[in-house]
Amino acid sequence: MQDTGHILFDAHGCGPTHRNILDEQIKTGERSFREVSEEMWGSLNVPFDDGFSVMKETLEIDPDFRSFHEYCIAHSIPFNVISAGLKPILRRVLDEFLGEEQASHIDIVANEAEISADGGKWKPIWRHDTELGHDKALSITEAREQAHLEADDGTIPLIVFIGDGVSDLPAAREADVLFARRGLRLEEYCVENQIAYLGFDTFGDIQREIERIRVEDERSTQGRGVPERFNPRANLWRRVSSQRAVPKLVQMTPSREEKMFLWPEAFSEFKPKARGIAEAVAA
Repeated sequence: MQDTGHILFDAHGCGPTHRNILDEQIKTGERSFREVSEEMWGSLNVPFDDGFSVMKETLEIDPDFRSFHEYCIAHSIPFNVISAGLKPILRRVLDEFLGEEQASHIDIVANEAEISADGGKWKPIWRHDTELGHDKALSITEAREQAHLEADDGTIPLIVFIGDGVSDLPAAREADVLFARRGLRLEEYCVENQIAYLGFDTFGDIQREIERIRVEDERSTQGRGVPERFNPRANLWRRVSSQRAVPKLVQMTPSREEKMFLWPEAFSEFKPKARGIAEAVAA
């Protein structure tokens, strides 16, 4: 799925030319992600429903996503969407594509927003009071300190993370199993840094691999104790999945690399030299 904000900015806001200039300011460090994002969202002048109509016509959603979601429900697999975008937009997209009843099974961790009825005001309500607005690295730092080794019933769930861009890396490093979309920035980073991952093109690829892992884990552990593919750093997402709660956050000065994590251009194309190998979904 494309960046929902970019679709709106190009059609009803600052336009693609100025957006590219603003993206470059983030890249060079001239301005923070939060400052630039507020300008982009503030440039919009369109009612929410009209803006969504544009997204509905433009967005391309993985054709296998629906069946993958149904697979998760059938096997009682918690499914969360982790995003640097606006929660009302993501919720509307999921409601439209899956239907409200099906979409209600998906928790969204993203920024809230104030949107006026006439569309003249779009204001993000940032999750974190930092220059990144929604800093996934901060969420991980605080949550890891608070997380328990075991889930509430004593069984540790397997944590799977699905992503494509650099903004996914803070969370992706915490997973037991990492899926990176082939040809995009996350895969490039994994290759550069020798991070174990499974490449995918569609959610059909993910579903087949998840089923294989599920059977493997059930055979080895009978669903009890530590999963077959265990990463102790995945405690953050274990806590979120088991308790359906977003941990409290702490403040820190982000490094230069962390500032890159929410740079929109992280979703640029990449042609890998070779395919690497090694549930939350990043949006």
